[in-house]
Amino acid sequence: MQQFQKRWHNSKYLMLLFLPALIYYLLFKYVPMFGILISFKDYNTFKGVWASEWVGLKYYSLFFHSPDFLKLLKNTVLLGISKVVFGFPAPIILALLLNEVRRATLKRLVQSISYLPHFISNVVVVSMMFLFLSPTSGLVNNVIQWFGYDAMNFMQNEDYFRAIYILSEIWQHVGWETIIYLAALSAIDPQLYEAARVDGANRRHQLLHITIPGIRPAIIILFILNIGHVLDIGFEKVLLMLNPSIYATADVLSTYVYRTGIQSMNYSYATAIDLFSSIINLIFILTANWISRRTSETSLW
Repeated sequence: MQQFQKRWHNSKYLMLLFLPALIYYLLFKYVPMFGILISFKDYNTFKGVWASEWVGLKYYSLFFHSPDFLKLLKNTVLLGISKVVFGFPAPIILALLLNEVRRATLKRLVQSISYLPHFISNVVVVSMMFLFLSPTSGLVNNVIQWFGYDAMNFMQNEDYFRAIYILSEIWQHVGWETIIYLAALSAIDPQLYEAARVDGANRRHQLLHITIPGIRPAIIILFILNIGHVLDIGFEKVLLMLNPSIYATADVLSTYVYRTGIQSMNYSYATAIDLFSSIINLIFILTANWISRRTSETSLW
Protein backbone atom coordinates (compact mmCIF):
# COMPACT_ATOMS: atom_id res chain seq x y z
CA MET A 1 0.00 0.00 0.00
CA GLN A 2 2.80 2.40 0.86
CA GLN A 3 4.53 1.60 -2.42
CA PHE A 4 1.30 2.34 -4.32
CA GLN A 5 0.88 5.66 -2.48
CA LYS A 6 4.48 6.57 -3.27
CA ARG A 7 4.04 5.77 -6.96
CA TRP A 8 0.77 7.71 -7.01
CA HIS A 9 2.44 10.71 -5.40
CA ASN A 10 5.30 10.62 -7.89
CA SER A 11 2.97 10.23 -10.90
CA LYS A 12 -0.03 12.32 -9.83
CA TYR A 13 0.43 14.93 -12.55
CA LEU A 14 0.77 12.27 -15.22
CA MET A 15 -2.41 10.64 -13.89
CA LEU A 16 -4.22 13.99 -14.11
CA LEU A 17 -3.16 14.27 -17.75
CA PHE A 18 -4.40 10.72 -18.35
CA LEU A 19 -7.73 11.31 -16.59
CA PRO A 20 -9.61 12.94 -19.54
CA ALA A 21 -8.67 10.03 -21.82
CA LEU A 22 -9.78 7.53 -19.14
CA ILE A 23 -13.14 9.29 -18.72
CA TYR A 24 -13.65 9.40 -22.49
CA TYR A 25 -13.04 5.67 -22.94
CA LEU A 26 -15.18 4.76 -19.93
CA LEU A 27 -18.14 6.84 -21.08
CA PHE A 28 -18.02 6.26 -24.82
CA LYS A 29 -16.32 2.85 -25.19
CA TYR A 30 -16.98 0.69 -22.12
CA VAL A 31 -20.34 1.89 -20.79
CA PRO A 32 -22.02 1.44 -24.23
CA MET A 33 -20.92 -2.23 -24.18
CA PHE A 34 -23.97 -2.79 -22.00
CA GLY A 35 -25.99 -2.35 -25.21
CA ILE A 36 -24.78 -5.63 -26.71
CA LEU A 37 -27.38 -7.36 -24.52
CA ILE A 38 -30.11 -6.37 -26.95
CA SER A 39 -28.54 -8.58 -29.64
CA PHE A 40 -29.69 -11.54 -27.52
CA LYS A 41 -33.15 -10.08 -26.87
CA ASP A 42 -36.23 -9.16 -28.86
CA TYR A 43 -35.66 -5.55 -27.90
CA ASN A 44 -38.68 -3.30 -27.42
CA THR A 45 -38.05 0.38 -26.78
CA PHE A 46 -41.14 0.66 -24.56
CA LYS A 47 -40.23 -2.34 -22.38
CA GLY A 48 -36.55 -1.47 -22.07
CA VAL A 49 -33.52 -3.74 -22.12
CA TRP A 50 -34.23 -5.84 -19.03
CA ALA A 51 -37.95 -6.39 -19.69
CA SER A 52 -37.46 -7.42 -23.32
CA GLU A 53 -37.72 -11.13 -24.09
CA TRP A 54 -34.57 -13.25 -24.37
CA VAL A 55 -34.20 -14.87 -27.80
CA GLY A 56 -30.63 -16.18 -27.58
CA LEU A 57 -28.82 -16.39 -30.91
CA LYS A 58 -31.94 -15.81 -33.01
CA TYR A 59 -30.70 -12.65 -34.74
CA TYR A 60 -27.22 -14.08 -35.34
CA SER A 61 -28.83 -17.08 -37.03
CA LEU A 62 -31.04 -14.79 -39.12
CA PHE A 63 -28.00 -12.85 -40.30
CA PHE A 64 -25.89 -15.93 -41.08
CA HIS A 65 -28.75 -17.40 -43.13
CA SER A 66 -29.59 -14.10 -44.80
CA PRO A 67 -29.06 -13.93 -48.59
CA ASP A 68 -27.08 -10.73 -48.00
CA PHE A 69 -24.59 -12.29 -45.56
CA LEU A 70 -21.96 -13.52 -48.02
CA LYS A 71 -22.21 -10.41 -50.19
CA LEU A 72 -21.82 -8.06 -47.21
CA LEU A 73 -18.92 -10.06 -45.76
CA LYS A 74 -17.16 -10.25 -49.14
CA ASN A 75 -17.55 -6.52 -49.82
CA THR A 76 -16.35 -5.56 -46.34
CA VAL A 77 -13.36 -7.91 -46.30
CA LEU A 78 -12.25 -6.98 -49.84
CA LEU A 79 -12.51 -3.28 -49.08
CA GLY A 80 -10.70 -3.67 -45.74
CA ILE A 81 -7.89 -5.80 -47.18
CA SER A 82 -7.50 -3.44 -50.15
CA LYS A 83 -7.21 -0.53 -47.74
CA VAL A 84 -4.45 -2.34 -45.80
CA VAL A 85 -2.58 -3.54 -48.92
CA PHE A 86 -2.60 -0.20 -50.75
CA GLY A 87 -3.21 2.32 -47.97
CA PHE A 88 -0.84 1.06 -45.27
CA PRO A 89 2.43 1.33 -47.29
CA ALA A 90 1.59 4.81 -48.63
CA PRO A 91 2.57 6.85 -45.52
CA ILE A 92 5.70 4.73 -45.09
CA ILE A 93 6.80 5.49 -48.65
CA LEU A 94 5.98 9.20 -48.25
CA ALA A 95 7.92 9.36 -44.97
CA LEU A 96 10.96 7.68 -46.54
CA LEU A 97 10.82 10.09 -49.48
CA LEU A 98 10.50 13.12 -47.21
CA ASN A 99 13.41 11.85 -45.14
CA GLU A 100 15.61 12.05 -48.25
CA VAL A 101 14.66 15.69 -48.95
CA ARG A 102 17.51 17.94 -47.89
CA ARG A 103 15.81 21.33 -48.40
CA ALA A 104 13.91 22.08 -45.19
CA THR A 105 11.57 24.58 -46.90
CA LEU A 106 10.50 22.07 -49.56
CA LYS A 107 10.10 19.36 -46.95
CA ARG A 108 7.82 21.53 -44.79
CA LEU A 109 5.81 22.57 -47.84
CA VAL A 110 5.19 18.97 -48.92
CA GLN A 111 4.30 17.97 -45.36
CA SER A 112 1.80 20.81 -45.00
CA ILE A 113 0.14 20.08 -48.34
CA SER A 114 -0.14 16.37 -47.55
CA TYR A 115 -1.56 17.03 -44.06
CA LEU A 116 -4.36 19.36 -45.18
CA PRO A 117 -6.80 16.79 -46.68
CA HIS A 118 -7.01 15.02 -43.30
CA PHE A 119 -8.90 18.03 -41.91
CA ILE A 120 -11.47 18.06 -44.71
CA SER A 121 -14.76 16.43 -43.75
CA ASN A 122 -15.94 13.33 -45.59
CA VAL A 123 -18.95 15.27 -46.88
CA VAL A 124 -16.67 17.74 -48.64
CA VAL A 125 -14.35 14.98 -49.91
CA VAL A 126 -17.22 13.00 -51.45
CA SER A 127 -18.66 16.19 -52.95
CA MET A 128 -15.29 16.87 -54.56
CA MET A 129 -15.25 13.31 -55.91
CA PHE A 130 -18.66 13.80 -57.51
CA LEU A 131 -17.51 17.07 -59.05
CA PHE A 132 -14.21 15.74 -60.43
CA LEU A 133 -15.78 12.50 -61.71
CA SER A 134 -18.96 14.01 -63.12
CA PRO A 135 -19.76 12.50 -66.57
CA THR A 136 -20.76 15.91 -67.94
CA SER A 137 -18.44 18.52 -66.43
CA GLY A 138 -15.90 16.59 -64.35
CA LEU A 139 -12.19 17.22 -64.83
CA VAL A 140 -11.38 13.51 -65.20
CA ASN A 141 -13.96 12.95 -67.93
CA ASN A 142 -12.87 16.13 -69.71
CA VAL A 143 -9.36 14.67 -69.92
CA ILE A 144 -10.75 11.31 -71.09
CA GLN A 145 -12.80 13.01 -73.82
CA TRP A 146 -9.80 15.11 -74.84
CA PHE A 147 -8.01 11.81 -75.67
CA GLY A 148 -10.99 10.78 -77.82
CA TYR A 149 -12.75 8.36 -75.44
CA ASP A 150 -16.33 8.43 -74.18
CA ALA A 151 -17.14 9.89 -70.77
CA MET A 152 -17.78 7.42 -67.96
CA ASN A 153 -20.08 7.69 -64.97
CA PHE A 154 -17.58 6.49 -62.36
CA MET A 155 -19.79 7.06 -59.31
CA GLN A 156 -22.59 4.95 -60.78
CA ASN A 157 -20.36 2.06 -61.85
CA GLU A 158 -19.86 -0.72 -59.29
CA ASP A 159 -16.55 -1.76 -60.89
CA TYR A 160 -14.87 1.53 -59.91
CA PHE A 161 -16.17 1.91 -56.36
CA ARG A 162 -13.32 0.16 -54.52
CA ALA A 163 -10.60 1.94 -56.50
CA ILE A 164 -12.22 5.34 -55.94
CA TYR A 165 -12.70 4.69 -52.23
CA ILE A 166 -9.13 3.46 -51.65
CA LEU A 167 -7.53 6.28 -53.64
CA SER A 168 -9.60 8.90 -51.79
CA GLU A 169 -8.64 7.36 -48.44
CA ILE A 170 -4.94 7.44 -49.35
CA TRP A 171 -5.14 11.04 -50.53
CA GLN A 172 -7.08 12.12 -47.45
CA HIS A 173 -4.99 10.45 -44.72
CA VAL A 174 -1.51 9.68 -46.09
CA GLY A 175 0.02 12.94 -44.84
CA TRP A 176 -1.40 12.67 -41.35
CA GLU A 177 -0.30 9.04 -40.91
CA THR A 178 3.19 10.00 -42.08
CA ILE A 179 3.73 11.95 -38.85
CA ILE A 180 4.30 8.77 -36.84
CA TYR A 181 6.92 7.45 -39.25
CA LEU A 182 8.70 10.80 -39.44
CA ALA A 183 8.87 10.80 -35.64
CA ALA A 184 10.33 7.27 -35.73
CA LEU A 185 12.85 8.37 -38.36
CA SER A 186 13.96 11.31 -36.24
CA ALA A 187 14.82 8.88 -33.42
CA ILE A 188 17.42 7.03 -35.53
CA ASP A 189 20.96 7.86 -34.41
CA PRO A 190 22.65 10.06 -37.10
CA GLN A 191 26.00 8.45 -36.23
CA LEU A 192 24.75 5.25 -37.87
CA TYR A 193 24.48 7.08 -41.19
CA GLU A 194 27.90 8.67 -40.74
CA ALA A 195 29.48 5.30 -40.01
CA ALA A 196 27.72 3.77 -43.03
CA ARG A 197 28.99 6.55 -45.33
CA VAL A 198 32.51 6.02 -44.04
CA ASP A 199 32.17 2.33 -44.93
CA GLY A 200 31.09 3.29 -48.46
CA ALA A 201 27.35 2.71 -48.15
CA ASN A 202 25.24 4.66 -50.63
CA ARG A 203 21.70 5.98 -50.00
CA ARG A 204 20.05 2.71 -51.05
CA HIS A 205 22.21 0.73 -48.63
CA GLN A 206 21.49 3.21 -45.83
CA LEU A 207 17.76 2.95 -46.56
CA LEU A 208 17.74 -0.85 -46.51
CA HIS A 209 20.07 -1.42 -43.57
CA ILE A 210 19.51 1.59 -41.28
CA THR A 211 16.33 3.53 -42.07
CA ILE A 212 13.82 0.70 -42.58
CA PRO A 213 15.14 -1.41 -39.64
CA GLY A 214 15.02 1.75 -37.51
CA ILE A 215 11.29 2.25 -38.08
CA ARG A 216 10.39 -1.46 -38.20
CA PRO A 217 8.85 -1.50 -34.67
CA ALA A 218 6.53 1.39 -35.59
CA ILE A 219 5.60 -0.33 -38.85
CA ILE A 220 4.75 -3.60 -37.08
CA ILE A 221 2.66 -1.94 -34.35
CA LEU A 222 0.66 0.14 -36.82
CA PHE A 223 0.22 -2.86 -39.11
CA ILE A 224 -1.27 -4.88 -36.24
CA LEU A 225 -3.63 -2.01 -35.42
CA ASN A 226 -4.65 -1.72 -39.08
CA ILE A 227 -5.34 -5.45 -39.27
CA GLY A 228 -7.67 -5.03 -36.30
CA HIS A 229 -9.81 -2.66 -38.36
CA VAL A 230 -10.22 -4.75 -41.51
CA LEU A 231 -14.00 -4.89 -41.08
CA ASP A 232 -14.20 -1.40 -39.61
CA ILE A 233 -14.73 0.43 -42.89
CA GLY A 234 -15.30 4.19 -42.78
CA PHE A 235 -19.07 4.34 -42.53
CA GLU A 236 -19.58 7.99 -43.41
CA LYS A 237 -17.72 7.99 -46.71
CA VAL A 238 -19.23 4.71 -47.93
CA LEU A 239 -22.73 5.91 -47.01
CA LEU A 240 -22.22 9.20 -48.87
CA MET A 241 -20.93 7.37 -51.96
CA LEU A 242 -23.62 4.67 -51.81
CA ASN A 243 -26.42 4.46 -54.34
CA PRO A 244 -28.59 1.52 -55.54
CA SER A 245 -26.58 1.02 -58.73
CA ILE A 246 -23.40 0.10 -56.82
CA TYR A 247 -24.89 -1.95 -53.96
CA ALA A 248 -23.29 -5.12 -55.37
CA THR A 249 -19.77 -3.93 -54.38
CA ALA A 250 -20.35 -0.92 -52.10
CA ASP A 251 -22.81 -2.26 -49.53
CA VAL A 252 -20.79 -3.19 -46.44
CA LEU A 253 -21.61 -4.30 -42.90
CA SER A 254 -21.65 -0.78 -41.43
CA THR A 255 -24.10 0.59 -44.02
CA TYR A 256 -26.28 -2.51 -43.64
CA VAL A 257 -26.31 -1.97 -39.85
CA TYR A 258 -27.38 1.63 -40.43
CA ARG A 259 -30.27 0.63 -42.69
CA THR A 260 -31.52 -2.15 -40.43
CA GLY A 261 -30.89 -0.43 -37.10
CA ILE A 262 -31.64 3.25 -37.72
CA GLN A 263 -33.92 3.28 -40.75
CA SER A 264 -35.83 0.03 -40.08
CA MET A 265 -35.50 0.32 -36.25
CA ASN A 266 -34.56 -3.35 -35.95
CA TYR A 267 -32.12 -2.65 -33.14
CA SER A 268 -31.49 -6.24 -32.01
CA TYR A 269 -30.65 -7.42 -35.51
CA ALA A 270 -28.33 -4.46 -36.15
CA THR A 271 -26.55 -4.95 -32.82
CA ALA A 272 -25.98 -8.63 -33.59
CA ILE A 273 -24.36 -7.74 -36.93
CA ASP A 274 -22.19 -5.04 -35.36
CA LEU A 275 -21.06 -7.37 -32.56
CA PHE A 276 -20.21 -10.04 -35.13
CA SER A 277 -17.94 -7.63 -37.04
CA SER A 278 -16.28 -6.53 -33.77
CA ILE A 279 -15.52 -10.16 -32.85
CA ILE A 280 -13.98 -10.77 -36.28
CA ASN A 281 -11.82 -7.63 -35.87
CA LEU A 282 -10.72 -8.89 -32.44
CA ILE A 283 -9.73 -12.26 -33.94
CA PHE A 284 -7.74 -10.49 -36.65
CA ILE A 285 -5.81 -8.29 -34.22
CA LEU A 286 -5.11 -11.19 -31.82
CA THR A 287 -3.84 -13.34 -34.69
CA ALA A 288 -1.66 -10.56 -36.11
CA ASN A 289 -0.21 -9.83 -32.67
CA TRP A 290 0.47 -13.54 -32.04
CA ILE A 291 2.28 -13.90 -35.39
CA SER A 292 4.30 -10.73 -34.74
CA ARG A 293 5.30 -11.93 -31.26
CA ARG A 294 6.42 -15.28 -32.66
CA THR A 295 8.35 -13.88 -35.63
CA SER A 296 9.80 -10.66 -34.20
CA GLU A 297 10.51 -8.87 -30.94
CA THR A 298 7.69 -6.35 -31.46
CA SER A 299 4.05 -6.79 -30.46
CA LEU A 300 1.24 -4.94 -28.71
CA TRP A 301 1.48 -7.22 -25.66
